[in-house]
Amino acid sequence: MAEGDNNSVYQLAAETSSLEEQLQGWGEVILMTDKVLRWERAWFPLALMSVVSFSFLMIYYLDPSVLSGVSCFVMFLCLADYLVPALAPRIFGSNKWTTEQQQRFHEICRNLVKSRRRIVGWWKRLFTLKEEKPKMYFMTMLFTLAVVAWIGQQVHNLFLTYLIVSFLLLFPGLNQHGIITKYIGMAKREINKLLKHKEKKNE
Repeated sequence: MAEGDNNSVYQLAAETSSLEEQLQGWGEVILMTDKVLRWERAWFPLALMSVVSFSFLMIYYLDPSVLSGVSCFVMFLCLADYLVPALAPRIFGSNKWTTEQQQRFHEICRNLVKSRRRIVGWWKRLFTLKEEKPKMYFMTMLFTLAVVAWIGQQVHNLFLTYLIVSFLLLFPGLNQHGIITKYIGMAKREINKLLKHKEKKNE
């Protein structure tokens, strides 16, 4: 293994260890959330979508202003940050952690670090594209933002947010149970059939 690879692995381990320390108070909640998101029980998806749907229905019913909504959301985060580390050990019993739970917590933190690195990498590549190919960067950004703006005009903001949040929360379970892979494979087969059919027509 090259020296650069060794440094990268060491840095990843150090960042993972640091994140584990930061999230230690949230460990029990993170493990429970992980079980729900990966659909370890058959009723988890239904419960998850029920909570999300109820939350968005309440937002729709109360119709808060942007300032009120942001303030309430930040207030909720502050309360959770204060109460969860104090109450979680009493509710879940952190002293009963098994080796398997500790390993899973480590994997989750490692995956979070990798995801953060990917996002930073994409951000850096975007700025690299801006410096090396400014015209392509300009056209790509204009086209992407125009499409997003058009979608925003066609679909209600709250409903669009609901769809995005629902997809993000269901994605780990869909991926875990191979549903995404299954439908991607089906889409690829259909596309290949259409291409072959088109080639036969051209012949």
